[in-house]
Amino acid sequence: MRNNPIIPTVNFGADGVQHGYLRLPHSHNESAWGTIQIPITIVKNGEGPRALLTGANHGDEYEGPLALVSLAQTLRAEDVTGTVIIVPFMNLPAFLAGTRVSPLDGVNMNRAFPGRPDGGPTEKIADYFQRVLLPMADIVLDFHSGGRTLDFLPFAASHVLDDVEQQARCRAARDAFNAPFSMEMREIDALGMYDDAAESQGKTFVTTELGGGGAATPETVQIARKGLRNLLIHAGIIEGQMDIAPTRVLTQPDDACFHFAEDGGLVEFVVALGQTVRNGDVLAHIWDQRHTGRPPQTVTAQMDGMLTARHFPGLIGAGDCLAVLAVEISA
Repeated sequence: MRNNPIIPTVNFGADGVQHGYLRLPHSHNESAWGTIQIPITIVKNGEGPRALLTGANHGDEYEGPLALVSLAQTLRAEDVTGTVIIVPFMNLPAFLAGTRVSPLDGVNMNRAFPGRPDGGPTEKIADYFQRVLLPMADIVLDFHSGGRTLDFLPFAASHVLDDVEQQARCRAARDAFNAPFSMEMREIDALGMYDDAAESQGKTFVTTELGGGGAATPETVQIARKGLRNLLIHAGIIEGQMDIAPTRVLTQPDDACFHFAEDGGLVEFVVALGQTVRNGDVLAHIWDQRHTGRPPQTVTAQMDGMLTARHFPGLIGAGDCLAVLAVEISA
């Protein structure tokens, strides 16, 4: 296979703190020999556990980048045993544009794995993570939130895995993150996800959904920063006492969790995030935006559960995800 064209300006084997770039050649109309410079920080102190921490896999999600730029500024090598690799803006072109997918090629980073070294910019970045960065890591944290189109209860998540020992490691790391909710997460479309790329390499993998609406709040940023510190303590990379508060454990048992709009229109939710419903209860009305005098489309719950995610803008399109339910379980 061809080598990836990305060149790091940091030395992954050197002790100390290094701030640099993953430099991806990108020729375009404004710069024939241009590059995409993805910021990266390496903090290393001898041998030990290795963490890979990423934000802005989607470019309109901000809690992770805020937590990670703060960590990159403050973490000292003498406070670390092992290695911390920090990439706050994984999909830098999308982050700079404030969009979910890259404006350079229209590709969703979190559906581009394993990537291609000879593909478009997003595929090249995915390939570099797949073949270079992920193999360096023992534990991987990828921050997400709802972006501009979804809003979530703030949770850390792990997945059901075939490897029982790996699943237990991921659950333990998820719980150590200690978001207000801990989710055993079901993906609506897992093909090509970074999650699967990390888990298929046997990594301890944790992801999050921390709010949404295309903005961060003081509460969600604090959850991200606390969880990040907790996870590094859990991994044995930094010392300290974890900040642990009560958390509620949720699971998504099957695809009935997901609810979609059959037709577009003006959304009127009748259930708030965190509220529990019974099978058949009304979740939302969708009003026709082109006519008056017509009754709304009514979307009802397909199961008993708690509303954990909802469409965010006031208008929704046909086929858009309207709501996601989960079931609370004992920890």
